Amino acid sequence: MLYTREAVQANIRNREGKRVFYLGPGDRLTPGARDFLTQQNIQILSAAEAKPQEYRLLGGGFIREKPEHMTHLNGDVLVLKTHPRIVFRGAMDTLQAEIILCQLMVPVLTDRMQELLELARELIACDVLDKPLHWERLLGLTEQQLRERSHRPQDFYGQPHFMPAASDGAPVVWLNRCRCAVRRAELAACQAFGTDRGDIVKALNRMSSSIYLLMIEEKAKQGEH
Repeated sequence: MLYTREAVQANIRNREGKRVFYLGPGDRLTPGARDFLTQQNIQILSAAEAKPQEYRLLGGGFIREKPEHMTHLNGDVLVLKTHPRIVFRGAMDTLQAEIILCQLMVPVLTDRMQELLELARELIACDVLDKPLHWERLLGLTEQQLRERSHRPQDFYGQPHFMPAASDGAPVVWLNRCRCAVRRAELAACQAFGTDRGDIVKALNRMSSSIYLLMIEEKAKQGEH
């Protein structure tokens, strides 16, 4: 397999507190992917090193074979598939799927939704790799600007708050599906992390605001005709 930078980013793992990338026999890296790993000081290991001799359990102890009802939390640590952080990751998978579907169904929004998709993937990486999230703008707006506009859309877009309806058209409907998926992911994050990962919870809240503003913009266009 030829790993691009995007594929590498999706397959970075955590081993003993350090980020690593496992490269299998016959696998290759694009120059961009290799440069990314070098710049990020991510060690490249052989795929043979990926499987641990034994797995650690979150509550203590070890087992040698991974049961079907358990999955990886971080590195060689196993938890039940019902663990809140695994539920959160599932909600994030659903969110990514909804964003991609919105891109497919409303091509005019592809570029703007791509920014949200990349943030969603970064949120998962921050959870899996236990690293802080850094972002400054979303859809060109700061955190404060997103809050102001989502609270007072009439002042900025000439469009008041509204309840979505089928008559609003496909773009609004598809965006609303994404917004609902973000809200589900945010609730899952609150249950998974409590107050430990405020950066993730806040980012999801702002992502919801940004999608709502896209809905406001689409609704406002209807009033122009």
